[in-house]
Amino acid sequence: MSGLDSTELLSLLESYGDATCVWVAFSGGMDSAALLESLLDVRDALPGKLQALHVDHGLHPQSQRWAEHCAAFCRSRAVPLAVERIQITPSAGESLEALAREARYAAFSRLLGRRELILTAHHQDDQAETLLLALMRGSGVRGLSAMPVSARLGRGHLIRPLLGCSRAEIARFAAERNLDWIEDPSNAQTHLDRNFLRHCVLPMLQRRWPAASATISRSARHCAEAAWLVEGLANDVLPQLLGGHPGTLSIEMLSQLNRALQKAAVRAWLELYGFVLPDTRHLERILDEVAPARPDARPLVAWKGCQIRRYRDDLFCMEPLPEPPPRTLRLEWRLGETPTMLELPSGLGRLEWHPEPGVSTLARQPPTPLEVRFAQRGCRCRTRLQGHARPLKDHFQAAAVPDWLRPYAPMVLCDDRLVAVAGVCGCLTEEGGGVQGRLVWRGLTVAPLAGVFQREIAVSLPSRA
Repeated sequence: MSGLDSTELLSLLESYGDATCVWVAFSGGMDSAALLESLLDVRDALPGKLQALHVDHGLHPQSQRWAEHCAAFCRSRAVPLAVERIQITPSAGESLEALAREARYAAFSRLLGRRELILTAHHQDDQAETLLLALMRGSGVRGLSAMPVSARLGRGHLIRPLLGCSRAEIARFAAERNLDWIEDPSNAQTHLDRNFLRHCVLPMLQRRWPAASATISRSARHCAEAAWLVEGLANDVLPQLLGGHPGTLSIEMLSQLNRALQKAAVRAWLELYGFVLPDTRHLERILDEVAPARPDARPLVAWKGCQIRRYRDDLFCMEPLPEPPPRTLRLEWRLGETPTMLELPSGLGRLEWHPEPGVSTLARQPPTPLEVRFAQRGCRCRTRLQGHARPLKDHFQAAAVPDWLRPYAPMVLCDDRLVAVAGVCGCLTEEGGGVQGRLVWRGLTVAPLAGVFQREIAVSLPSRA
């Protein structure tokens, strides 16, 4: 019996020989009860201590009774049980089923320690349902790979040892062992997509093709192999596509790839920075609207937790930018004898002033408090290397700061004279003298934006003496 056989279970877990704990995700249903029972057969040979975890979603009036059933089941078998209670509050239009799954896996992730495993009782029919759902969503090969046998989760690993085992085989095992389990009435509600497939679609397919679940699951494995090849190729080509700013892609280099590899490379790039991958529509817009846009255009493609923008030849991915500080905002900043800080609005971090070592700040201090503003028009700046003042736009362009990011750059003024643009340049305000120091901006630290602005710049402030 594939999956529930003790030899196969131990063979699967053999590569995790240093595991300190083997958790079972125990809902109390037939599948997880059978998995836990089969692990008890080889308890002494497991790589780590056997424990169970029950997640109480609080979605059913009987959920407390179900937790008590799980406790009794485990107590009778001397298996330690942890119960994790979670709360789910869906917003309008959100899938309760999807939210429950996310919350459940988040609980698994929180629980798992280093070198710990959690085993779930997903089986062959679950795998077939997952692939069919992916087909209905129009998923690519990764989505059609359905569920992998093993995956990293939190600090540990998630293992699905029953993917080769059918629901019917599990039912026979549970009957032979005279197991007692919970029947969740929501599993019979066919208005839920997965239940519709389980009760209406798969039985019909199995009447015509008895091995339907097995063959569908085999197709999922083929898709997993194809996804592995595509993603491997994309990751191999990614280093050749690096843009001018750290963490960006070169649009010119990307355009030289064929369309399929372009999509794979963009997905690999986004995954590298931990973003939710875009659906087909958003991915097509990145390639059709953002990449070919004029260099002076401001195209934007956004989805949950991610924005794609361009500047010159660089494609940027980033968390959604906050609203820029208003032009009317004035932040007073009094410098002291030691390094001083100023907290900035809009999640822009803070500014730090570090006086030049060995120079008395008591003798040389700015005549008035500094003022920090944003997006001021008409400003000009002369740096140490320039003979005359130039429009601020020229300095932004020379520093390759995208126009859509410029409203966030803190502008430091003294007596209405621009003395610095944090992360871009320091401005000369007088010939010689002045208070020397470094202006450090600790903000926009997430790549690729972290590579746009300089971390610190040298600044000369007007002084009293």
